[in-house]
Amino acid sequence: MKRAFQKLGIKISDSWTNFINFFKVANSNTKASMGLMGLGQFMYRQVGRGIMYLGVEILGILFFAIYGFQWIVGLFTLGTVQGDPWTGKGGDNSVIFLLLGLMSVFLLILFIALYISNVRDANNTSKLVLKGEKPKKFKDDLKDLLDKKFYKTVLFLPLLGTIIFSVIPIVFMILVAFTNYGEPYIPPVLVDWVGLENFIQIFSLGEIGPTFFKILGWNILWAVATTLLNYVLGLLLAILLNKKIVKGKFFWRLFPILAYAIPGFITLTAFKFMFAQGGPINNMITANGGNPIPFLTEDGTWWARFIGLLINAWLTVPSVMLLATGILSNINSDLYEAAKIDGAGSARQFKDITLPFVVFATTPTLITSFIGNFNNFGVFYFLRSTITTEGYFVSNDTDLLINWLYRLSIDNKYYSIGAAISLIIFIITSSISLIIYIKSPAYKKEDTFR
Repeated sequence: MKRAFQKLGIKISDSWTNFINFFKVANSNTKASMGLMGLGQFMYRQVGRGIMYLGVEILGILFFAIYGFQWIVGLFTLGTVQGDPWTGKGGDNSVIFLLLGLMSVFLLILFIALYISNVRDANNTSKLVLKGEKPKKFKDDLKDLLDKKFYKTVLFLPLLGTIIFSVIPIVFMILVAFTNYGEPYIPPVLVDWVGLENFIQIFSLGEIGPTFFKILGWNILWAVATTLLNYVLGLLLAILLNKKIVKGKFFWRLFPILAYAIPGFITLTAFKFMFAQGGPINNMITANGGNPIPFLTEDGTWWARFIGLLINAWLTVPSVMLLATGILSNINSDLYEAAKIDGAGSARQFKDITLPFVVFATTPTLITSFIGNFNNFGVFYFLRSTITTEGYFVSNDTDLLINWLYRLSIDNKYYSIGAAISLIIFIITSSISLIIYIKSPAYKKEDTFR
């Protein structure tokens, strides 16, 4: 920790030194832009740029003077006046304060970035003038945005949408994980910052801690097992259908694709009906003198888990088969001919030629599949969403972390605990994915398979 602070201090010192040196060599027009955004551009007769930068500064100052700094303060306090719905007394909404404060911080970062852009633009223009070139006019900037810098024009809206609909909600969720937002601290009751208390509660020996570790163990087992099962079955099916001796390939490929095309919730509902306590399968068992099997009841833990694996395979194997089929068709057939000449059998050809190529090509997809299976909400929500198991805090023994997160947040209003679990899920999945990718041939032996 001490070294980290020392490195941070060195970086700050270096940045300050670089700024002082830059200020010393900058000309008067660049220094003018440091004092007032757009002034340096006006001095170079770049009226269009000058108006834009000056307008940004005026709007920024007005916004932060009226709202922005007040909202940023609210981000730290989360409100100071508690409302009372019984008397009609209005108060501060901590969640709104958190959201508005977060947006103000993003706008402040944007304002600083535009200020730096304004200084750099004036400095770049000064360099052009020193070379004897004329400063660019506003119409030239517009032409560049439709020609040389067209990528900026095209990417602007997607980038803005990503920030608004992805980045800000993710940061908001992370911040909620460090508050006590949830029963009984729900507006109009004021919410407060609690630091690492939610994470301590998750990893403690109370009700939540043991449940977390039980679900985490099952979640990892589920993600690994279902990913490997789907991958192996899809690959084997693709290899089988790629054989010349197989007749009616169109039909055999069409059948799983049709199963894949049916909406997932319809398939899940159908399987739930089939394996219900009074469903068709148990009716056939009892009709033949057997006892009904608790497939999806409270006592059917491993039955329900096994059925979940089969259902997910039914939904996923066709997509893996289609992907593997395309990859197999692109493997050079000369490799197999050479292997036959060398005396390699089918098993050796699969081990040394087919499998390495398929694994190399599908590693990113395999990682994506693992993350999707780790966060697979639908399977066990449809099968056993109404069941809770003794020894599990508002959960059951087939719930994954994402299911438990839903129960905590939506059904029981433990928003801060749910946000903390979301952050833990992100850390787990991103760490495992990164490690797998770095260790895979797709990263280590990229040139080998080109």
